Amino acid sequence: MIRQAQQKQQQAIRKINSAIDQYNRDVKKAVNDYNRDVRAHNTRVRANRARLQTELRRLNSSPTVTVRYTTSTRVVRTVEQRFTGIESAVEDGRWADPDNLLDRAEAEAADSVASLNRLLSDEDEASAELQVTTLTSELADINPELQDRWRGALFSLNPSNPDAARHFCTSAREMLTSILDAEAPDATVIAADPNYVKTPNGGVSRRAKIHYCLARSGNAVAEMVEFVDADIDGVMALFDDFNHGTHGAAGRFPMTELVVLKERVEKAVKFIHRLVRP
Repeated sequence: MIRQAQQKQQQAIRKINSAIDQYNRDVKKAVNDYNRDVRAHNTRVRANRARLQTELRRLNSSPTVTVRYTTSTRVVRTVEQRFTGIESAVEDGRWADPDNLLDRAEAEAADSVASLNRLLSDEDEASAELQVTTLTSELADINPELQDRWRGALFSLNPSNPDAARHFCTSAREMLTSILDAEAPDATVIAADPNYVKTPNGGVSRRAKIHYCLARSGNAVAEMVEFVDADIDGVMALFDDFNHGTHGAAGRFPMTELVVLKERVEKAVKFIHRLVRP
C-alpha cells in the first residue's frame, strides 16, 4: 500500500511537471510569435516610411508638373499632409491605433504619390494584362454586384478604345461610392450620429460615412477620417484628370497610363476594404 501510494504520488508529480513544462513551452512560443510579429510589423513600417519619403523626393525633384495632372498633384500633397496628421495623433496619444492602421495608411499615401510619379514620368513600363486584377474577394465580400461592376470596368480597359478611361473611371467611381453606401447607409449614419457632417444640400457626406465605418472599430479619430477622405479625393481627381486630358493618336491611351489607373484603384479598394471590414 505504501509503494502504491508512492507510485501515485510520483505519477502526480510527473503530471504536474509535464503540465508546467508544456505551459512554459506555450509561453515561450507565444513570446517568440509576438516578437516575430513585432519585428515584421516594424520592418513593414520602416519599408513604408522609406518608400513614402522616396516617392515624395521624386515628386519634389520633378522639373515640371504637366497641366493634365495639376489636380492630382494638389490632392496628392493634401493626402501626404493628412498622413502627417495621423502620425501626430498617434504620437500625442490621441489615437491608440488598435488595428495597426497607421502603416497601412502610410503605404496608401506612398501608393498615391507613386502613381502620380509614374504618370509624370516619360518612362515606358512593361506591359501588363489589363483584364487581370489583384482584387480577390474584397468586392464580393461587400456586395457581389460590385465584383461584376469591376469586371465590366476592366473589360473596357483597352488601349485602342478611345473611351477606355471614361468608361473605366465612371464604373470605378460608382464602385467606390457604392462601397461606402453599402457599409454606411444614410439612415444608419444619421441614427448613429444626428450631428453627422452634411453635404452642401444637407445630405449625408462621404466624410460622415467614413466616420461611421471607422467608429465601428474604434478608429474614428478626426485625422484618420480626414486622411481617408483625402485619399478617395485623390483617386477621384485622377479620374477627372484622365477624362479632361488628351491622349494619343486615334484616341488610344498609352498602356502605361491605363495600367497605373487600374492599379491605383485596386490599391485604394484594398485599403478601404481593410477599414470597413477590419
